[in-house]
Amino acid sequence: MMKRKVVITGMGIYSCLGKNLDEVLKSLYEAKSGIVFDPKRKELGFRSGLTAYLEMPNLKSVLSRNQRVYMPEQCNYAYLATDEALKNAKIDADYLHSNEVGLLYGNDSSAEAVMKSIDTMREKKDTTMIGSGGIFQSMNSTVTMNLACIFKLKGINLTVSGACASGSHAIGLGYLLIQWGLQDCIVCGGAQELNPYSVGSFDGISAFSIRENEPAKASRPFDRDRDGLVPGGGAATIVIESYESAIKRGAPILAEICGYGFSSNGDHISVPNVDGPSRSLQMAIKDSGFDIRSIGYVNAHATSTPVGDRNEAKAIADVFGAHKPEVTSTKSMTGHEMWMAGASEIIYSMLMMKNGFIAPNLNFENPDEDSVKLNIPSRKIEKQFDVFLSNSFGFGGTNSTLVVKDFK
Repeated sequence: MMKRKVVITGMGIYSCLGKNLDEVLKSLYEAKSGIVFDPKRKELGFRSGLTAYLEMPNLKSVLSRNQRVYMPEQCNYAYLATDEALKNAKIDADYLHSNEVGLLYGNDSSAEAVMKSIDTMREKKDTTMIGSGGIFQSMNSTVTMNLACIFKLKGINLTVSGACASGSHAIGLGYLLIQWGLQDCIVCGGAQELNPYSVGSFDGISAFSIRENEPAKASRPFDRDRDGLVPGGGAATIVIESYESAIKRGAPILAEICGYGFSSNGDHISVPNVDGPSRSLQMAIKDSGFDIRSIGYVNAHATSTPVGDRNEAKAIADVFGAHKPEVTSTKSMTGHEMWMAGASEIIYSMLMMKNGFIAPNLNFENPDEDSVKLNIPSRKIEKQFDVFLSNSFGFGGTNSTLVVKDFK
């Protein structure tokens, strides 16, 4: 059986860089950071009060109370991102009703909803006080549950839970299902709650930067003086479908997904190595069939942690050798969007590719012995490129790499 071509026909996003594609493009072009200092986190005992900033959307005029009651924080973001992506793809309710459109979304926590349910149970000593929405808000599959019901999606309905590679794996698995003819169209993405309760344990292991007096300078991927990541969140959605499906319905084809690579480090639960990421990169490039020199940009996973950035830099240098495409981590602007990052970084890269520029790796002032081997621009550059590679790695050693080609 011939593997089918898989294309991207729609995108939508709700991020600290903007509430839609236009706002995010402007922030990327202007190299605007979305990171702030949150004093409430210090009151909760956080070592670091740094976080990306997101406004909680008000969906009262859009969704019914019965729909909203099942939605935790991250579902609100995911709804808006998905609504934008479907409109961007020119998919309406009639199409969703008459076709089996699937849903694969990355999400790996719903901490605030769990906490609220347990607090209510402890305080009231009455489980009926938790409310009908409690169970649906607190499950890891909350995003796919809600989106599938709101948008009436009838294809595959599955949450991908792969730590900080969740969003990327969701797209990669969708790509495989469409390639092999099991689905024609799938809504893919990733969502991340931003409330402090979801990341308190990260703060507790000193994972976060404490450069609190300069929030916009705190996230410093690949920089010698980085001191930890900054938590981010939101949601990002892309619509992927077979080329035949896109042509049949006259869809706007934005790009083609050409390669998906994955691996497991088989090593430490939180400390990444070089071998696992290298194999993920090599697999994605081999799957794409591209000469490595055709890859014009790499969106690195680099979260601004000392060991993670160092080992990714080694992996990229090992795989690309003498070819040195621009490498940046958009996390320098957004912080680490965790379960969302693998999806949002595809959109950030797509926006840059479509508009002929590469946003800077903010705060890259002094390379270390590994990042000095990469081509990391600290200022925005105007560049036309047709192919990019995006890395996403997660706790437990899960790795995902995607290769995407422009469609003209």
